[in-house]
Amino acid sequence: MKHNHQFYAEEVHGLAEIIKSTPKFTEETYKTNHVMRGLRDEKGTGVITGLTDISDVIAKDPNGQPIPGELYYRSIDVKKIINGYKDENRYGFEETIYLLLFGSLPNKSQLEEFKQLLVTYRKLPKNFVRDVIMKSPSKDIMNSIARSILMLYSYDHNALDNSIENVLSQCLSLISVMPMFAVYSYNAHLHYNENKSLVIHKPKPELSIAENVLHMLRPDGKFTELEAKVLDIAFILHAEHGGGNNSTFTTHVVTSAGTDTYSAITAAICSLKGPRHGGANIKVMDMFADIRKHVENWEDDKELTEYLSKMLNGEVFDKAGLIYGMGHAVYTVSDPRAEVFKGFVEQLAKEKGMQKIFRLYNRVERISQKLIMEKRKTFKPVSANVDFYSGFVYHMLGLPVELYTPMFAVARMSGWAAHRLEEILNNGKIIRPAYVSTNTRIEYKDIDQR
Repeated sequence: MKHNHQFYAEEVHGLAEIIKSTPKFTEETYKTNHVMRGLRDEKGTGVITGLTDISDVIAKDPNGQPIPGELYYRSIDVKKIINGYKDENRYGFEETIYLLLFGSLPNKSQLEEFKQLLVTYRKLPKNFVRDVIMKSPSKDIMNSIARSILMLYSYDHNALDNSIENVLSQCLSLISVMPMFAVYSYNAHLHYNENKSLVIHKPKPELSIAENVLHMLRPDGKFTELEAKVLDIAFILHAEHGGGNNSTFTTHVVTSAGTDTYSAITAAICSLKGPRHGGANIKVMDMFADIRKHVENWEDDKELTEYLSKMLNGEVFDKAGLIYGMGHAVYTVSDPRAEVFKGFVEQLAKEKGMQKIFRLYNRVERISQKLIMEKRKTFKPVSANVDFYSGFVYHMLGLPVELYTPMFAVARMSGWAAHRLEEILNNGKIIRPAYVSTNTRIEYKDIDQR
């Protein structure tokens, strides 16, 4: 049965044409009214709208000159955090969550207690999987996750309690169950929409979050240590990225209104769902599929350069004139997340026998940096961002494309939680930026005179 709105397609089309005919604001109008479009200045730098102690993104020196990118979680360099986990050969996402929430790295006993606390929270209300996740499964897993989070409100007798203690408890619960929401929603989609077998694995208390994702996702529940370690690194690198990214800013905005945790996090999920934010790595994967289809010899720099040049000219692929995964709103010289990730990607490519594709990524990265600067006629450097490699990693891990953005959400939940708590702790005013009206006044006319 069609939804009611489908019966009125012709009428809606006519009304939509009225909206489409509305004059659009020109760039000059924005400049005349001193509007920082997209909350960015003329150089593309974000307008300062708040303060945070949770993370810091550095791309310029004190004189405003571009430098290799740096990312800090609670004032600690992320590269050093990950190198510490690597040197000690252990998983680090849970420890990173602790750092983001509480402001310092835990000692051994604190970390073990925190891990056990997350295991305790890693449970859903009775029949929740059957009554919520399995009913009306969506092809868009982010939609299913958002619905599941909102439904938890109905099971929480203290849903509206915005004390730090209660919000922390709610956030720990969401951090713990988010992997289940993502994987189970995908399983439901496979079964009900794709007519595949339904397999539901419960998470194991002795496994890390990264290990449990692979355990729950795969029918046989098996994975290699390197696979889990690389996914763990991906979660760490996606956990947080300053208060200005769209979904985290959304968390601050909605939290400042005094709403509940489930609504605030759902709003962040809906922001991340947007292809301009959380879906970038899917575009990168589509782009590389197109390159592999149309470039006969991947190892021929000349042939690859010619095709990438056509891509920048808007002649091939999606004709948007972009090389996806190259460039970032903040980083120019380098994205530290991409730098640290690249080594782990290479290791995984060797394990999976996909070195040739990894070399293709390297070539596209190298050639694109030069091409983009030439086309834009700028000396401002361009670098690969973390999304350039993350889609390739997820592909090698056997993650379906439908779970690429949900995996981002699993990681970023910890950052959203930290920012929600920070906003509540410091909240004095609702966030309300100003908009300039460009309308001239019009006199009201009676209906028979219109």
